[in-house]
Amino acid sequence: MNAKAEHYDVIRKPIITEKATMASEANAVVFEVAIDANKPMIKEAVESLFGVKVKAVNTSITKGKVKRFRGSLGTRKDVKKAYVTLEEGNTIDVSTGL
Repeated sequence: MNAKAEHYDVIRKPIITEKATMASEANAVVFEVAIDANKPMIKEAVESLFGVKVKAVNTSITKGKVKRFRGSLGTRKDVKKAYVTLEEGNTIDVSTGL
């Protein structure tokens, strides 16, 4: 496992939601990734950090909501998610640790 420091900048954190749990049944894992990361960078980072083979990477960008804070408008940050489908026989355990 040859993990570089840049790989930790690409993969921010795993996303554990009901939709992500449904995706894990199809051998997929969901990560929050850097907004400027592209699919080859995400694939290389996941393969290096977790030692698995990646079949496909799908990405989506969720635009930040406009919210009020102390009477003035503010915007939440945009979030990029990566749905990483793994090859058969490969798994990543992203348990909550609770």
